[in-house]
Amino acid sequence: MKFYLAPLEGITGHVYRSAYHKYFGEMDKYFIPFISPNQFGRLSSREKENILPEHNEGVYAVPQIMTSSAEDFIRTAWKLQKYGYGEVNLNLGCPSKTVVSKGRGSGFLAFPDKLNCFLEEIFEQTNMKISIKTRIGKESPEEFERLLEIYNKYPLEELIIHPRLQTDFYKNTPNWEVFGAALKHSKCSVCYNGDIFTVQDYEKFTAAFPTVDRVMLGRGILSNPGLVPAILSKTPLEKPALEAFHNQIYEKYQEILYGEKNVLFKMKELWFYMAPVFTNYEKYGKKIKKAEKLAAYEKVVKALFDEQEIFSVPAVLSDRLPGDVIF
Repeated sequence: MKFYLAPLEGITGHVYRSAYHKYFGEMDKYFIPFISPNQFGRLSSREKENILPEHNEGVYAVPQIMTSSAEDFIRTAWKLQKYGYGEVNLNLGCPSKTVVSKGRGSGFLAFPDKLNCFLEEIFEQTNMKISIKTRIGKESPEEFERLLEIYNKYPLEELIIHPRLQTDFYKNTPNWEVFGAALKHSKCSVCYNGDIFTVQDYEKFTAAFPTVDRVMLGRGILSNPGLVPAILSKTPLEKPALEAFHNQIYEKYQEILYGEKNVLFKMKELWFYMAPVFTNYEKYGKKIKKAEKLAAYEKVVKALFDEQEIFSVPAVLSDRLPGDVIF
């Protein structure tokens, strides 16, 4: 099985990827959170930091592009190629309302004819590997039959399917019936993404789809960074590794971000996902959320590591996770 790290906007940037690779590095591909081309054709400072080769040493990193403009995609792909990348990913999965309202991400799925013309143009003018991360439609699962017909016309590197609709956001259950049909009829390799939070979730999925040889993990990794080692070798997540992982991220953010509030924002975002891996985490989570100074943050995090243990099976509930995470 190949394992991919999903690109979660604002979270799985190079700081997170570097720490993850050092302490839990079992990923075959690391997808870089999306680049959204602007009218000036320039990368933002955040986007540039994420794609710099020195920030992705030793890993197979794949930049993701989110746009409905073929011209912008092509221009960005050429730029990424100059940085040494040989593969890019097209984001057709983001369900955020602000993205969808612009016809991007999963909003692009509502315009299959336009999407077909877009793909025809980018494949004609781009000499890189191109993969797609997609949802199964905007409002109805019946939309995916037409979408798959379009995808099958082009030499995709792979098709990563999150079998939810845009209107589902991250609620409801992934549609395995549609995923199974896609697996049967897709002309390229298919990767699964969606609601694998535990070893048991993974085993249930592989029992249902034994021929699938690649999965993308997002919120499951944020909740339990040791998920892939647990799947591969039944090795449980241990506090020393998790603490070292946390400390590297925390120290790096203090180096590169200006002001305590910015550092705390990043760390609070991470703990929203990671706190449930601990026993009796609720009161610590509340204190982390309320922390306004790094000293207070450090105190409560130390107490959490000192006083609580890690669940053998993390208590991760999908309805606790934010509905607007972009990936």
